[in-house]
Amino acid sequence: MVFTLSMPAAAAALRAGSDNNWPALGGADGMSISPESGLPIRWSATDNVAWKTPIPGRGHSSPIVWGDRIFLTTAVKGAEVPGHGPALHTFGGSPFIHPDAVDAEFSHQYRVIALDTAGGDVVWNVLADEGLPYDDRHRMSSFAAPTAATDGEFVYAYFGTPGLFAYDFAGNLQWSAKIGEIPTLGLGVGSSPVLVGELVIIQADEDHGDHSTLVAFDKRTGEEIWRVDRRIQVSWTTPTIVTVRGRTELLTNGNEWLISYDPATGEELWRMQGVGAYAIHRPLIHGDTMIATAGYPQKIVKAVKLGGSGDLTDTDYLAWSYNKGTAYIASNLAYDGYVYLLNDQGILTCLDANTGKIIYEGGRMPVAQRFSASPVAFDGKFLMSGNDGEVFVVRAGPEFEILATNSMGEAIWASPAIANGRIYIRTLEHLWAIEKMD
Repeated sequence: MVFTLSMPAAAAALRAGSDNNWPALGGADGMSISPESGLPIRWSATDNVAWKTPIPGRGHSSPIVWGDRIFLTTAVKGAEVPGHGPALHTFGGSPFIHPDAVDAEFSHQYRVIALDTAGGDVVWNVLADEGLPYDDRHRMSSFAAPTAATDGEFVYAYFGTPGLFAYDFAGNLQWSAKIGEIPTLGLGVGSSPVLVGELVIIQADEDHGDHSTLVAFDKRTGEEIWRVDRRIQVSWTTPTIVTVRGRTELLTNGNEWLISYDPATGEELWRMQGVGAYAIHRPLIHGDTMIATAGYPQKIVKAVKLGGSGDLTDTDYLAWSYNKGTAYIASNLAYDGYVYLLNDQGILTCLDANTGKIIYEGGRMPVAQRFSASPVAFDGKFLMSGNDGEVFVVRAGPEFEILATNSMGEAIWASPAIANGRIYIRTLEHLWAIEKMD
C-alpha cells in the first residue's frame, strides 16, 4: 500500500519543520529575542522590503509567524448605535468615565487574518465576532490589542469580553470560549493568550479586581480546565512561562501583587508585593530571576529570585529594585546580561541584570517621538519602533550606540516579529516584510 501525504498534511509537515517561528507575543518564550543573524539593519519604505500588505480595520496586535503563515487580528469599526454606552465604572465610589475612552457606541467586527509569507497575500480573513463592545477602548488603542498565539496546528485569538477563538490553519473555527465580562476602566484589554503544554491561559484582570481571574482552557477542545480568582485591579499584561530547577511557573505582573502559579493547576506558588502601578509590561526573565516593571503612575523595576514559596514580600527574594526609566505602555528588554528600560520618549537606561547597577542612562533616539511598541532583539542589537514610524536599531551592550534609523512612513503601535530571515512590522495600515534584497 502506497501512502501519499495529502496537501493539508504536507503543508502542516512543512510548517512543523520550520526552526525559527515567532508563535506568540515576544516569540517562542515571550522574551522578544530572536536567534537569527544576518537580518538587515537598514531599510526604508521601498528598500529591503519583500512586500507590504494593507490590513483593514484597527489592530495593535503583533504578527505571529509559523512556517509559511502569518496571523494577526483586527477590529473593523461599523455603524454607530445611538444610546449604547460602555460598562459603568467607578472611582472613589463615584461614576467614572476615562477622558480618553472612545467607541463603545459603534458596532465592531473582530477578525482574524492569515497571510502567506511568500508574497504577503491574504489567505483568509474570518469573522470571529460582531457587535457592540462591552466597554470603551483608549483613543490610541484598539479593540484588537492582544496578540494571537499558535502551536502550529491551531491559532488562538483573544478579544476580551467577546472571547477566545481557536482556528485551524485553514481558517476553520474549532472552538470558542467566554471568559466573562471584563471592564477595563474604558481602556480596552491588552493581555495575550499564553500556551503551555495542552493549555491556553488568559489573564483577565478588571477594574477594581472584584472579578479578576486567570483561566486555563484545553487548547484542543476549549474545555475550561481551571479558573482562579485574583484580587488584582485592572491590568493589561501577559503572563510569562519559565522553568527553574525543574518547576514550571506562570508569572504574573500586577498592581497589588506579583504572583506565580502552577500552570497545570492554577495553584499559587508564591507572591510578592506588586508594582503599585498599572501593570502593562510583561514579566522578563534573566537566569533564575523575574524582572517585573511598570511605568505609570509610578516607575518601578523589581527583580525577584524564582523558586520560592508563600509570601516573599520583605524577604531576600527581592534581588534588587530601581525606580526610574520605564514607559507607560512599552515593555522592557532583558538581553545578554543587561536590562534595557525605555521611557515614553524612548530614552534608554541600561542596567546590569544581576545587580541593577546603572550601566548607562540617557540614551536618546535621533528622532524624537513617543513609543508604545516593545523592543525586539537579535544578533547583538535590538529594534525600537516609534509611534511616528521610525525604527531604530540599537547596539546591545554596555555602550549606547544607534546603528541605523529606518522610516516606515506610517505610525507604529505593534511590536515587530522576527522569523525565517525576515522582520515583520505592523504599521497602522500595513504589514511589512523586511528582508535583505541583494
